[in-house]
Amino acid sequence: MAEMNIHDVLDYLPHRYPFLLIDRVLECEPGVRLRAVKNVTVNEPFFPGHFPRHPVFPGVLILEAMAQATGLLAFRTQGVQPDDNTLYLFVGVDKARFKRQVEPGDSLEITVVFQRETRGMWKFSAEARVDGKVACVADLMGAMRERDGRP
Repeated sequence: MAEMNIHDVLDYLPHRYPFLLIDRVLECEPGVRLRAVKNVTVNEPFFPGHFPRHPVFPGVLILEAMAQATGLLAFRTQGVQPDDNTLYLFVGVDKARFKRQVEPGDSLEITVVFQRETRGMWKFSAEARVDGKVACVADLMGAMRERDGRP
């Protein structure tokens, strides 16, 4: 069950600041599941505008963090590292539920579990927790695609 530090994560995800939402992978069992961490800090660029007097990590970014975790698991499951022509796209979300707010100082622990892959479409169940309490659950879908050649 391999851990991944931030340098390993950067090798698998094309995202960069301010949109890289995975700081570390705690464990990865290809074809099964992946556990990752997003440390939420008050100096993130959206907080001045997202409830400035009571900053809350946007739910859509929780979903995006979970989607990035599914991309890591999909690439690790295939045993490949993406190149400049490969994209892993977030293509669907079902049954999303938000159970608690996520605030600066929280460490969001994300678990994604592989469900199936059919014709290039990957399906996962995902859960995000803070201090052991569920913050968000969802079923997510992603797809690997070749870039269309645009710069």
